[in-house]
Amino acid sequence: MFFNLDSLKMRYEPFPIGLAQPLMEPDTYNQFLDSFPAKELFLHMPKFGDKYVLSEKFNPKNYHDYIRSRPIWREFHDWIKGDAFTPFILDTLKDRYIDLGLDGKPLRGLRRLRRLFPGNRKDIRLNARFEFSMLSAAGGYLLPHTDNANKIITLVISMARPGEWNEAIGGGTDVLRPKDVRHAFNHLNEQAQFADFEVLDSYAFRPNQAVLFVKTYNSWHSVSPITGNDPNILRRTLTINIEKPKWAS
Repeated sequence: MFFNLDSLKMRYEPFPIGLAQPLMEPDTYNQFLDSFPAKELFLHMPKFGDKYVLSEKFNPKNYHDYIRSRPIWREFHDWIKGDAFTPFILDTLKDRYIDLGLDGKPLRGLRRLRRLFPGNRKDIRLNARFEFSMLSAAGGYLLPHTDNANKIITLVISMARPGEWNEAIGGGTDVLRPKDVRHAFNHLNEQAQFADFEVLDSYAFRPNQAVLFVKTYNSWHSVSPITGNDPNILRRTLTINIEKPKWAS
């Protein structure tokens, strides 16, 4: 198991979100840092906050080739995709009074047949995946959003060495509340503007931590524009999503 979530502390309003630090053993974390993919492998998305992404969806060939070529990432990929990871996350949340009515266990035998009939939420097949992401320190941002309707849980893992990132330029994950209550309900993940929200809390971008949150109709969050000057400095993250099928969203 790569993660230790014993330190996870949640806040419950306006939606469940929390922080776990330290997340990994130092040696393991350093191995991930040493083998984080090079910028050239990513898809650059300048219209989306000067974001770089490498995932199953964006630059998939580069993604899969890289995972296969690096033993630690291959092992991590197998763990995320395996039978134990999703139940581990769901149980961690349940221990903190957040029961999503799902168990994340693989569908076999009778459970596979039962999923053909509506009404049993536990028999929805869940999928876990991860992506590599980066934002430029010179103005990178993520607009306020609540995540796609099929997402259930997200973990945003900071990938930075001690002293590598200057917190004074920003880069934290902000917890938001809309100034106009009409924007509170956002199940389908319409993006909004920073001026329409107040920041209730912010999780600073620090090494060896995970910000974990549950997708809800009002799970508004963002990364405010980063105020650094050097575009070669990058806010690197490993983002894990646990999702349900789109038909079940």
